[in-house]
Amino acid sequence: MEQSYKHHIRYYVPHHFVFYPIIAMGLAASVYFAFTKTETLIWSTIAVLLALVAWLSYMLRQHYALTLQDRIIRLELRYRYFSLTGKRLEAFEHELRDSQLFSLRFASDAELPALIERARLEKIGGEKIKKSIVDWKPDHHRV
Repeated sequence: MEQSYKHHIRYYVPHHFVFYPIIAMGLAASVYFAFTKTETLIWSTIAVLLALVAWLSYMLRQHYALTLQDRIIRLELRYRYFSLTGKRLEAFEHELRDSQLFSLRFASDAELPALIERARLEKIGGEKIKKSIVDWKPDHHRV
């Protein structure tokens, strides 16, 4: 499937369409039973525990994967910028926000140096950078 601004969100099937629906159904059932059965404390406890498991699994999965992905994106942009311009991105990388850097990864090699300059000088945000990209470079390996 071709990737673009309108279609670049990625889902992880086991998590988004298996684990979370099962947790949601268990949570809904335990809340229902907490209000309709006599064992209110037990079902309330189960509901709280399921909610905590869902929240914790989401936070850990996202935290570890996104931290690593952010580091890889920075390294990739540094390499691409140096390959294209012969200059080091690190010299002014601190002037760019994370959202800008992460959006720039979708720019083609032809657009990247100019978009980096524009992001740096005009302080445009990540969404505007993504919308400015004419030749979208898909990232099919992201988390």
